[in-house]
Amino acid sequence: MSERRARPAPRNSVKSVLRRALTTPQTPPAETAPPSPTSAAAEAPEVASVVQAALYRDGVRVSSPGTLAETFRELREAPSGMAWIGLARPTESELLSLAAEFDLHPLSVEDAMEAHQRPKLERYGDTLFVVLRAARYLDAPEEVDFGELHVFVGPDFVITVRHGAAPDLSAVRHRMEESPDLLKLGPEAVLYAILDAVVDGYAPVVAGVQNDIDEIETEVFRGDPEVSRRIYELSREMVEFQRATRPLVGMLHGLMAGFAKYETDEELQRYLRDVADHVTHTSERVDGFRQALTEILTVNATLVTQQQNAEMRALAEAGFEQNEEIKRISSWAAILFAPTLVGTIYGMNFRHMPELSWSFGYPFAIGLMGVICGGLYVIFKRRDWL
Repeated sequence: MSERRARPAPRNSVKSVLRRALTTPQTPPAETAPPSPTSAAAEAPEVASVVQAALYRDGVRVSSPGTLAETFRELREAPSGMAWIGLARPTESELLSLAAEFDLHPLSVEDAMEAHQRPKLERYGDTLFVVLRAARYLDAPEEVDFGELHVFVGPDFVITVRHGAAPDLSAVRHRMEESPDLLKLGPEAVLYAILDAVVDGYAPVVAGVQNDIDEIETEVFRGDPEVSRRIYELSREMVEFQRATRPLVGMLHGLMAGFAKYETDEELQRYLRDVADHVTHTSERVDGFRQALTEILTVNATLVTQQQNAEMRALAEAGFEQNEEIKRISSWAAILFAPTLVGTIYGMNFRHMPELSWSFGYPFAIGLMGVICGGLYVIFKRRDWL
């Protein structure tokens, strides 16, 4: 499971700060004018969160600015180009500078700053805001790690804000730079590549989860006592995985519905349809995983109950056998007690006893012992104690 981040600041306070900052009029600085607060914020030490920024023209990289301020300046000097800015866990000042430069909507900036959003697609004027949940499978702990990605897509820019280790956008950038014919289609092509990378990243997760489920099934029928905990943890991960994949189906269908309105390139339409097919397939697999885990949990509960019943039956049988043994021991003890009682009476050293001088006294005593023992034996035998 991915590591939990610290709790964000209260929503209302962040919202008020953002809206005050984003609604304050700002004058673009002239080349000879002193640097504005926006530029100063962009050149502040927080630049370390800028993973990579690049300017493209006709599908070819023409510049790699080192800071946000340089990116803004070069984009203004080359209006026919496209800026692709990648950030990882940016600071508030960086997001505010981006919002001021590209006229980003305050609500989208607020979402990108707070993170912990569900996948969604929103359109603010000519800017598209997309939230994606990436996932990767960790082999060592056998867990699914989730990351969050926010994408701003405008007429001449793409801004990615990444929260978490996944996905690897450097590979996406490298792939697009090796396909200039696709990259020159503009920001929509970059959005497709990002969507495709996120969806492709789900495949190893699906394979890893399938292996986990196969192992769990073996452990269930083997009677592993820890399997219930593993089923529960994997079920929670599948709930999170389902929340990441299911909204993508509707998002991509929404994009496809706007192909005609926004005059999306036909080749790009084919690529996006292919991504939508993969998302649908993955979402169905995740639904199947949840159903399978529910059934496995039911089977495991049934097997545990059967095992407990078998153990209780074995204990009852052992108790019954012990009871039978006690009956036998008690029966023989009673039979042996009768002659002992008679012998004890006649062994008392009293001077005057009726049978002491009787010639039939001894045979009478022996006979009495035999009658009593025989009678007890018959009684216990009829009751199945012997």
